[in-house]
Amino acid sequence: MNNRSLSITAGISYLIIFFAAIFANFFALESIIQAPVETAENNDLIVRIGIIAFLITVVFDVVVAWALKELYRSHPLTVLSTYFRMMHAAIMGVAIFALPLALKETTQEDILLQVDTFNYIWLIGLFFFGIHLTLLSTIAIVPKLIKVFLAIAGVMYVVDTVAHFLLSNYSDYASIFLLLVAIPSILGEMSFALWLLIKGGRTSVTPQLG
Repeated sequence: MNNRSLSITAGISYLIIFFAAIFANFFALESIIQAPVETAENNDLIVRIGIIAFLITVVFDVVVAWALKELYRSHPLTVLSTYFRMMHAAIMGVAIFALPLALKETTQEDILLQVDTFNYIWLIGLFFFGIHLTLLSTIAIVPKLIKVFLAIAGVMYVVDTVAHFLLSNYSDYASIFLLLVAIPSILGEMSFALWLLIKGGRTSVTPQLG
């Protein structure tokens, strides 16, 4: 597969991840958080579809990892970056296991406990994803601004995970951390995905350090 095909594959996979994750998080997961018992008993289909959507994100996360590894195979940090993204995908796969269990519970407390389990395991995965993005910002052959957003997003994923576990009053700052993670992540990853689709792989990819 040539570099242009690899770039398009990665870009399309990124978009699939983006839209699948939006549905899984803001529709399926949010529905069970807002009305745990009612959703589990009467509207479980949306959660089950959300589980499939999360599985789709894991599948295409692996596809992105493979495509970027092949696209930037000449860079000395590419393999390391790929390992961190694969760790994120594997941990995400484990986290999803908690959601079918949530649907089997009968009390609000037990349902939300399973949702919390999912969120905490996923959070650990995002720590490794943040390292991947930081490495990717030095590897990817893209405009400097995209590199900057990817680097900031990577650092903020790591900082947010650490803050979750270090700060007993994290909830007081949750909205701030959400913005600090979401803004550079959306700008960086979406612009990177569009770059891959429009211009990526059109020229020879050679190692770049920094």
